[in-house]
Amino acid sequence: MFEHQKTVRKTVAVSGKGLHTGETAKLTFQPAPANFGIRFSRVDLPGRPSVNALVENVRETQRGTTLEQNNVTVHTVEHVLATLAGMGVDNCLVELEGPEPPIMDGSAKEFAAAMSAAGAENLSAKRDFFAPEAPVFYQQAGTSIVILPSDKLRISCTIQFPNQRIESQHLTLDLDDGVFERELSPARTFCFYEEVKPLMDAGLIKGGSLECAVVIKDDEILSKEALRFRDEFVRHKILDILGDVALLGQPIQGHIIAVRPGHAANVALTKKLFAIVKKKRGAKKYLAEGATYEQMDIVELLNTLPHRYPFIMVDRILKIEDNTIVGLKNVTINEPFFQGHFPGHPVMPGVLQVEAMAQVAGILMLKKGENTGKLAYFMSADKVKFRKPVTPGDTLFIEVELTRARANKIGRAQGRILVDNEIVSEAELMFSIMDRESEA
Repeated sequence: MFEHQKTVRKTVAVSGKGLHTGETAKLTFQPAPANFGIRFSRVDLPGRPSVNALVENVRETQRGTTLEQNNVTVHTVEHVLATLAGMGVDNCLVELEGPEPPIMDGSAKEFAAAMSAAGAENLSAKRDFFAPEAPVFYQQAGTSIVILPSDKLRISCTIQFPNQRIESQHLTLDLDDGVFERELSPARTFCFYEEVKPLMDAGLIKGGSLECAVVIKDDEILSKEALRFRDEFVRHKILDILGDVALLGQPIQGHIIAVRPGHAANVALTKKLFAIVKKKRGAKKYLAEGATYEQMDIVELLNTLPHRYPFIMVDRILKIEDNTIVGLKNVTINEPFFQGHFPGHPVMPGVLQVEAMAQVAGILMLKKGENTGKLAYFMSADKVKFRKPVTPGDTLFIEVELTRARANKIGRAQGRILVDNEIVSEAELMFSIMDRESEA
């Protein structure tokens, strides 16, 4: 598995009708720099606005995956994204003259051929793989999809249609070099004959025909050509999975196992993975490689602070450097305050967020040599602001900067709490340092 990021070597384009909109579109793959990611640019609109191919921008998953960002929409992106991911392209500007990529013959074969003709170029930046440390699972209404730790990207898929005559199909593929182009890209989209009219009534498949899809009627295959694989249907489902999980925004090392998947389930799993990635990125900015600043685990925290369960509001100190400190707290549903705040709608009380900032600020003051072994008493909070609710599953990054430390042991600090790199609360804090012997 190659380590460096890639982009397309030269510009290449394809044209055709969109499956659902029926509008003619031209799609052009353009080279892009390292860490650019995949972006769709609607060159048919004023200003050529772009949409980042990330799962947080998914708007719709009915018979395809639709992205929307800043009121700009791109429909049915999964075949394009599967091609880019399957052929190892990390960075590409996808220019689109129209609202939807062309469906071509219902597969990704022509996209793959265009990418192969364009060639790939290695970039200097390294690839940042997502490798799950534990299983991540989604299940609903007979559909399940899970990703397990693995040293490569492997996809296993089983499809079953209990009320149809089509046989169940199962396939496992390792997405090694060349596998996508040979084994997945020719697999065409399909539907059942009974679905055609409801889809048309819903305003979909305006560009659909037997030239761009396989239609199954009882045990008869309606198509312009014979099946390309005996198990073409499960292969196309794997292609869709690959395109949808590409919305994570980084390559994956993991074994994806899906039973009766669809775009909604694929996207739901990807959203779970995206939440994990955001938390890791939030921590990474405080944990620079080769850093020499001090850190503290929970044992050291308990030896420094007088607080104990259920009032210890910080799990770990990630960074102490000069007059700044960063603490971490994982908020779980097991927090005792969620029993009453509020049943059915758990929200972390704002006063406890301020307490978390105060505890982290106190640690910063107590770690200064002259204050070792003393106590930090929280005195006041000014200019307190709560911007977003904190709920179970959030990871709090508690940043505090000491702004003043007087000789009389009175300290002032500026604190803020971030979740997913967004400020959820902030306050100006004042506290005093006292000898333990002076405790009342």
